[in-house]
Amino acid sequence: MKKYFVAMFVIALMTACGGSENKPVPGAEKVVDNSSNPDYQKGLALIAKNDCLTCHKVSEKLVGPAYRDVANKYSNADISMLADKVLKGGSGVWGQVPMAPHNALSKEDAEQIVKYILLLKTK
Repeated sequence: MKKYFVAMFVIALMTACGGSENKPVPGAEKVVDNSSNPDYQKGLALIAKNDCLTCHKVSEKLVGPAYRDVANKYSNADISMLADKVLKGGSGVWGQVPMAPHNALSKEDAEQIVKYILLLKTK
């Protein structure tokens, strides 16, 4: 009798776990691998050597918004305008915590960082 219950438990467990089919989760975001893109590589290097990661993470909010949220919100925005926002700083768009100006960055570096961030958009 004990073997019968063990066998039924194993069958029930296998049924509950389903097959090995990989079905997409409804509402799940699709992330594209852009790591070989030169804009991705250059922007990531600039972010790593500046103070960006003090306030931002790729996928989750820290002090400032997640880069992926920024990319999804501004996917069709002008790169030059977004670079100006990085350079000048500001507040109010993502909450009351202000982003400090980044005067030490050149306009070209700020644009490169923006290009990297926009590549993080989910589909």
